[in-house]
Amino acid sequence: MGMTVAQLQELVRGAVIDRDDPGFDEARRVHNAMIDRRPQVVVRCRNAGDVVAAVDYARENGLDLAVRGGGHSVPGFGTCDDGVVIDLAPMRGVRVVPGARTVRAEGGATWGDVDAATHAFGLATTGGIISSTGIGGLTLGGGIGHLARGQGLTCDNLISADVVTAGGELVVADEQQHADLFWALRGGGGNFGVVTSFEFRLAPVRDIYGGLIFFELDQIPNVLRAYREIIADAPEQLGAFPAFQIAPPLPFIPEERHGDTLIAIVACWAGPVDAGPAAVQPLRDIAPIVAEHLGTMPYPLLNGAFDVLVPPGLQHYWKANFVVELTDEMIAAHVEHGPRVPVVNSTVHIYPINGACHRVAPDATAFAYRDANFATVIAGMWPDPADNPANIAWVRDYYAATSPHSEEGGYVNFMAGDDQGRIRANYRGNYDRLVQVKKAYDPDNLFHLNQNIRP
Repeated sequence: MGMTVAQLQELVRGAVIDRDDPGFDEARRVHNAMIDRRPQVVVRCRNAGDVVAAVDYARENGLDLAVRGGGHSVPGFGTCDDGVVIDLAPMRGVRVVPGARTVRAEGGATWGDVDAATHAFGLATTGGIISSTGIGGLTLGGGIGHLARGQGLTCDNLISADVVTAGGELVVADEQQHADLFWALRGGGGNFGVVTSFEFRLAPVRDIYGGLIFFELDQIPNVLRAYREIIADAPEQLGAFPAFQIAPPLPFIPEERHGDTLIAIVACWAGPVDAGPAAVQPLRDIAPIVAEHLGTMPYPLLNGAFDVLVPPGLQHYWKANFVVELTDEMIAAHVEHGPRVPVVNSTVHIYPINGACHRVAPDATAFAYRDANFATVIAGMWPDPADNPANIAWVRDYYAATSPHSEEGGYVNFMAGDDQGRIRANYRGNYDRLVQVKKAYDPDNLFHLNQNIRP
């Protein structure tokens, strides 16, 4: 007989919230408002022992188990129906060791938490572009962000991880201990356990030079062609990506252009700030500028600059591919579909993953696409559920037009719930080894609410 809810409550320090609890509706909610699931219990874990107890409870009772960090999973993997949700949100402690240039952060921390702690010491690591994103999901899927060209993916900067396995055992995974698990955690997603603590390598980054540059839509071919040439050889301290964006009502954008669809480049120069204007100038020279906001700023300011466009409660549907070359045929597809971005929250980003990302061998971590130069995401996000059919169709049509000019696989953190058929392609030659690690650490596939690698 399995553990009862009453026994679970006795074992954990955090709250155990069931359907009779007045806070249940809030506790079950995730970022994507399309997701409306009702778990049996939500365990708000406060330490690794709480996680062990919740894993044991789910396993002993044969229940689905969802793991939630920041709650940003587009397919809603951070919740489930009739099962157990491990909510790591109370576990947000961050400890920086400045002399060693490392940081240890608990599994429920967000990139805003980490950035705030490390910035005090003039240090940072690659960490997405939305500060409310959880460190766990981003790291386990690979980790793409402003600093990737110079510092590599987030998972490339992972030193060690504390992991609760499907058997309820807490292990330390690094290059020496549980090295096969450590390999799989770096890109293999949430398939192998619950990471309660991450240790990252940091690099000196305090202030950056960067911001936004907006161009007219009739300049899309020029912008994308010039961008592919510039980013191929640019100093690795330069992070920059194109974005299709409806102009929000910001003071640096002319009022008469508010609500117009434009193509933007988001720039982040992480080298010496006095060299920033010259480093960004080639991007400014691409075409006539509609509006721009560039300057020196604390790195965390840029890493949270787009948070306002992605509040909780939007409808989300995304698609993604890796891209080796931004060909003229691919650019033509962007010209056709990018200007149709439906609302200010929706966007399309073409992230560069060359530079330091390419210096890691494709089989050194689970993240296999080390030859790809770009990771494209078609991020459909909008407030009104009535728009779901039309906006999902926009995402799918866009994906159908760009995928023939892309790699077969894509970045797992950008995948939708209907992308399970792409798992093998996402990992290329690393897939079979990932299956073997899955068999060793989760033979019964307890951790299956993810982009699932079946044992």
